[in-house]
Amino acid sequence: MPPMNIAEKPIAAIIGRRISTGDGIHMIANSYEKGIRLDTHMHREAQLVYAAKGTMQVTTPKGRWLVPPDRAVWVPSLSEHAIDVLADIEMRTLYFELDWLRREARSHSLEAEFVVRVSPLLHQTILALFDDRSDCQRTELLLRLVMMELDRAEDSATFIPLPREPRCRRAAHIVLADPTGDHEIEMLAREVGTSARTLSRLFSSETQLSFKSWCQRARIAAAIEKLSTDVGISVKQLASDLGYASVPAFSHAFRQVTGKTPTEFAAKE
Repeated sequence: MPPMNIAEKPIAAIIGRRISTGDGIHMIANSYEKGIRLDTHMHREAQLVYAAKGTMQVTTPKGRWLVPPDRAVWVPSLSEHAIDVLADIEMRTLYFELDWLRREARSHSLEAEFVVRVSPLLHQTILALFDDRSDCQRTELLLRLVMMELDRAEDSATFIPLPREPRCRRAAHIVLADPTGDHEIEMLAREVGTSARTLSRLFSSETQLSFKSWCQRARIAAAIEKLSTDVGISVKQLASDLGYASVPAFSHAFRQVTGKTPTEFAAKE
């Protein structure tokens, strides 16, 4: 994410269907078309960002998450983030005031951003919060269920950690601009003004991944994006588009990152 002035964005300015519990939780439903970008901003409230339909990308200083409908991203209070809409989305966002989190004794466990797999239960729970029933007791129970499901957080295969060190970050953005390219670390190091050895060390220390593994993660994330936004694409075509020599080679790389074959992952989505 390039440096820029970060302005706090109050939720009162967000256009959309709005529901408030009156005791510290606000819920907003929005629809966004493919190609829209919500530039880097932050909120006083913590939030759970979920696309009930469609696919988006959430970028924070920590990294970049691809967010298909079976995942949601937790963004803490005053954490800068940007959202790119990759396919038309139905966004459902829950905003939690800090006093509410403190009362729930959850403020410390939710201080860093993370991705959570959205189970069928969590999916239906979030949708139920936006239906037309205005039962306070029911809403309170649904919100407690949402918070319980957040304990199932995971560092997903859709997450690409972003380095903070300037040279390493520039190199990362070069790769992300063309994740299917053949990026040699020696050439990349020269482009960002360092040595291959230093750049390799930086990737390991800044992302906890080797340069090769990080590039593979970026390429597989591009594959997941394609699977999420182009339901008609075949695994063979996808392997070819991403520069893999064969479907087995692509499937092996995909399984290394996600634990599933592309076909299994697409069926799960």
